[in-house]
Amino acid sequence: MSQNTEIKLFDGQKVRTHWDEASEEWYFSVVDVVEVLTESTNPRDYWFKMKQRVTFEDGIELSTNCRQLKMVSSDGKKYLTDCANAQHLLRIIQSIPSPKAEPFKQWLAKVGYERIKETVDPAQSLDRARENWLKLGRSEKWIQQRMTGQETRNKLTDYWKEADVKENQQFAALTNIIHQEWTGLTVKEHKELKNLKTQNLRDHMSEAELIFTALAELSTRQIAESAQAKGFSENAKASKKGGAVAKNARSELESKTGKSVVTGENYLPPVKEKNKLK
Repeated sequence: MSQNTEIKLFDGQKVRTHWDEASEEWYFSVVDVVEVLTESTNPRDYWFKMKQRVTFEDGIELSTNCRQLKMVSSDGKKYLTDCANAQHLLRIIQSIPSPKAEPFKQWLAKVGYERIKETVDPAQSLDRARENWLKLGRSEKWIQQRMTGQETRNKLTDYWKEADVKENQQFAALTNIIHQEWTGLTVKEHKELKNLKTQNLRDHMSEAELIFTALAELSTRQIAESAQAKGFSENAKASKKGGAVAKNARSELESKTGKSVVTGENYLPPVKEKNKLK
């Protein structure tokens, strides 16, 4: 996800969001909101049928003010998705009979207020991330490692930007090289091992996996800096070497403990039974 696209939590359920810098407002995935409010097993179909049957009193259709934004879907790929700002989303919510409607409206207001505070004081975004992880049952120790690992990751991507590596596709390719070298799995394979779909892999790593990921990325950056690596090809070589450092350390630890560092463990909540859309 880009830095302007985030996953936010309402009552433990995920809602994909996008911050529009030009208009300075949040856009929310309508399908995600529909799923939260209706608990439908097929929220896309629910939203499709809503668009067909519901029209506002002023004659405006539900989807008229929606924007099509690319967001990660359940298969891990990005697709254009109907998104609405808070004002239009409130009108959509009024058309959905749900006991969660009022709490969700309050949540919308809070999300907007938090963004304003974070613009003035960026440290508050870290506090919010910590709060969300605590709500999801992560330990303080895990959270500290996750945040430390993110700082290590940010320093690596900052180097890549200065080294003429293109964001998105090339960043993802280099990340995959590092990951596959130290784990023996591609990022996709590791997510499949943990039974993840759209979830962030790092949010479901064990403490050991986070530590070795950070070691691999720290090593990659320092090797790239030493070699003054430029462009994708040179940084790919540094990525493989950096991943190898963590791979060797991983093998050493596993030989001493007899336990695998890479596991299929995750933090997914228990599967809930949902009412089918009629």
